[in-house]
Amino acid sequence: MEPTADDVDAIRELINIGVGRAAGMLNDITGCAISLKVPSIQIVDFAYLSGGKEKDPALSTVSLNFRGPMSGLAALVFPTESAAKLVMLMTRETEDAGEMDAIRIETLKEVGNIIINAVMGSIANVLEQHLSYSLPTYQELGISALAGSIHARVDDRLVIANAHFRIEETPVEGNLLLILELGSMDALLASIHSIDH
Repeated sequence: MEPTADDVDAIRELINIGVGRAAGMLNDITGCAISLKVPSIQIVDFAYLSGGKEKDPALSTVSLNFRGPMSGLAALVFPTESAAKLVMLMTRETEDAGEMDAIRIETLKEVGNIIINAVMGSIANVLEQHLSYSLPTYQELGISALAGSIHARVDDRLVIANAHFRIEETPVEGNLLLILELGSMDALLASIHSIDH
């Protein structure tokens, strides 16, 4: 099943519902003024990435696997400098360490966990079925290597959602990636279509 423009809009809206909830939770936890929006998404075959491996830089990545009527991997991905800026803004640290130390990694994992779980919860509500999740992991690796960790195939679908954070009026950009294993996109689209009719 190939997603239509309306399907893409519906999935973007589901993701925005999730990130809206996540922003509220992060506001409460940190006391920071945080807004989080996803203005655009792309849905592509995983093969879309295969041509760019030589330009696949290491990124700060928080990811978790999910299983259920949909299966795959969800990840929050930042350029390393953006990840460091995000953590510094949220923890109000001023020291600009070149590498992510253990405390910063745990902070980023927690932020990723909150955002990914809120987004996947929004999607699971539409499926009206339970998804089970692994614990989040932090890695610095490229997107192709990330997908390789779940043995993604060329016909798996990849949802790339551009995430715009604004923390205390400072912008930070990243991406939310959903790598959907074969058949998972069809399950999601069928659920969306059943609501529309």
